[in-house]
Amino acid sequence: MKGRRGGREETVTGRKVEREKNTQWSDPQQAARDLPVAQSSHLSISTFPHLPASSPSLPVSPSPRLFLFLITGLVLLYGVIYPNLQVVVSSLQRNHQWSLANYAEALSQSVVMESVLTSLAVSILTVLFCALVGVPLAFLFERYSFPARRLFAVLAALPLVLPPLVGTVAFIFLCGESGILARLVQSVFHLETAPWSLRGWTALLLFHTYTMYPFFYVLTTAGLRRIDAGLAEAGRSLGAGSVYVLFRVVLPQLTPSLIAAGLLTFMTSMASFSAPLLFGGGVRVLTLEIFTARQRGDLELALTETVILAAFSLGALIFFQRYEGTRKFAAAATKGTGRRLRPITGGKARAAAMVGGLIFASLLVLPVATLVMVSFARDGRWTTQTLPPAYTLANYARILTEKDASGVFINSLSMSAIAALAALLWSFCVVTLAMGKGRRAWKRLLSLLVLIPWALPGTVVAVALAETYGKPSPLLGSYVLIGTFWILPVVYFLRFMPLVVRALQASMEQLDPALEEAAGSLGARWWQRFRRVTLPLVWPGAAAGTLLAFVIALGEYVASVLLFVPSNRPISIAIASELRDFNLGAAAAYGVVLILIIGVSLLVGARFDRTRA
Repeated sequence: MKGRRGGREETVTGRKVEREKNTQWSDPQQAARDLPVAQSSHLSISTFPHLPASSPSLPVSPSPRLFLFLITGLVLLYGVIYPNLQVVVSSLQRNHQWSLANYAEALSQSVVMESVLTSLAVSILTVLFCALVGVPLAFLFERYSFPARRLFAVLAALPLVLPPLVGTVAFIFLCGESGILARLVQSVFHLETAPWSLRGWTALLLFHTYTMYPFFYVLTTAGLRRIDAGLAEAGRSLGAGSVYVLFRVVLPQLTPSLIAAGLLTFMTSMASFSAPLLFGGGVRVLTLEIFTARQRGDLELALTETVILAAFSLGALIFFQRYEGTRKFAAAATKGTGRRLRPITGGKARAAAMVGGLIFASLLVLPVATLVMVSFARDGRWTTQTLPPAYTLANYARILTEKDASGVFINSLSMSAIAALAALLWSFCVVTLAMGKGRRAWKRLLSLLVLIPWALPGTVVAVALAETYGKPSPLLGSYVLIGTFWILPVVYFLRFMPLVVRALQASMEQLDPALEEAAGSLGARWWQRFRRVTLPLVWPGAAAGTLLAFVIALGEYVASVLLFVPSNRPISIAIASELRDFNLGAAAAYGVVLILIIGVSLLVGARFDRTRA
C-alpha cells in the first residue's frame, strides 16, 4: 500500500517537474523568478534547458541574420558596387580596349599631382582645425556651467543649418571682396581697393573649419553623455592629475566618437566642391579638376582622376580602420553615473567664459545675420553701397505664395526625410552585421563599401548613377531610374548614409556587452534585447547621425544639379537659379527659410531625445 502510494507520489512529482519545465520554457521571465525555488528543491540548472549556466550574449538567429545580410547586400550591390565598378572599368579602357594609358597620362601631368597633394593637405589640416574647435567646445558645454551656457551650446551647432551652397553665399555677402565687411573697412579707411581677397588657402581652411567642426562637436558631445564619469573621479581619487585623467581615462572612452568625427570630416573635405570653387582661387584640388575635365568633355581624364581621388580617400579610411581595430573600446556608461556640471565660480574665469562665448557666438551668427539682411534687400538695388539701400518683404511673399516657388520646400523635405529614415533603418542592419560574429577581413570590407559613396565627390556619385541607371541595365531590366522622382532620394541616401552608420557604430562600440549578456541569460530573444536594451542606449548617437544626414540632404546641391527633374526640384536648385538671375534677395530668402527648416528640425529632434531620456 505504502509502495503503491510512494509510486503515485513519484509519478505526481515527475508530472509536477514536467509541468514546471514546460511552464518555464514558455515564460522565461517566470523561470528566472522561480530559479531560487528550484535550486532549494535540489533541482539542478539542467532542469531549465533554456537558461544557460553562464551568460554569454545570445546571437541573432540564422533567419533574421540572413535577412539582414540580404538587405545589406542588395543595397551595396545596386548602389555602390555596380555603379562604381562601371567607373573603374571605364577608366581602364581607351578606344574600347583595356589599357593603363589613362593613368599614365594623368599622373604625368603636374597639375594632377599638385591637385592630389593639395587635396590631402587641405583635408588633413581641416581635420586638425575642426578637432581643435569642436572637441573643446563639447567639453566646455557638457562639463561646465556658466551663464548662457545652453544658448552657446545651441549656437555651437549653428553651422549645421548652413548648407554648403548657402554658406558660401553668406560668406561672399559678408567677407568677399565686395562684401559688407570689405566695403565697410574700405569706406572707413578711405581705401581705393578692397582690403582683402577671400581666396586661397586661408579662406578655404576657414570655411571648412566653420562648416565641418560640428562633426567633432556633435559626436563628442554624444560620447560624453554616454561615458561613465565615475571612472574619471576614481582616477582623481587615486592622485591622478586632470591632464593624466583626460588622456588616459576620458579620451580612450571617446576614441570611437573621435575616429568617427575625424573620418567624416576627412571624407567631407576630400569631396568638397563649393568651397574650392568659390574660395580656392589658385588652390587646385581633385574635385575641381574632375569638374573641369568633365566641362571640357574629357570624360576619360575625369573618370581617371575620380578613381585616384577614391584611392586616396579609401587609403585614409583603411588607416582609420586599422587604428580602430588595434584597440577595443567599451564604456561602462550605463553602469556608472553621469557627470554633474561643474560651475565656474571664479570671477575672472566666468568673465572670460562670457566674453569668449560672446565673441564665438558673434562669429557664428554674423554670416547668418548677413544672409537674413540681404533676404530683405530689393533685387537690383544693391550695387556698390556698403549695405542694401532698400528693403522689402516681396522676396518672402513670392517664394512662399507662388506655387512653383513654394513647391521646392515640399520636395526637399520629403526627399530628405525618405533618405534619412532609410539610412537609419539600413544602418541598424549594417552595424548588426559588422559587430556580430564573423571574420575581421569581411567586416573591414563591409565598412569600406559603406563609406565609398562618402569618399567620392557628389558629382561622381551622380554621374555613376546616371550612366548606370539612365538606360536599361542588367540589375533593373527595362526600368530607367533617371528622370523619376526617386533618383534624388536614392542619391541622398547613398551620399549621407555613412553619417548614420558611423554614428550608430560608435554608440554600439561603447556599449557594455554584459548588458546584453544579462538580458540573454534571462531568456530574452534577440529582438527583445534590441528593443529593450540596445536601442535605448544607442539612440542618442543614432539620432545625431540621422539628423546630420537629414539636414545635409536638405541643402545638397552638387548631385542635385545633375539629376533633378521638374517634379523633384529641390531648394538648392532654386537658390542657384535665383543667383544666376542676379536676384540676390530672393536667393537669400530661400536660404533663410531653409535655415529655419533645418533649425526647427534640430530643435524637434533634441526635444524628442530629451523626452525619451
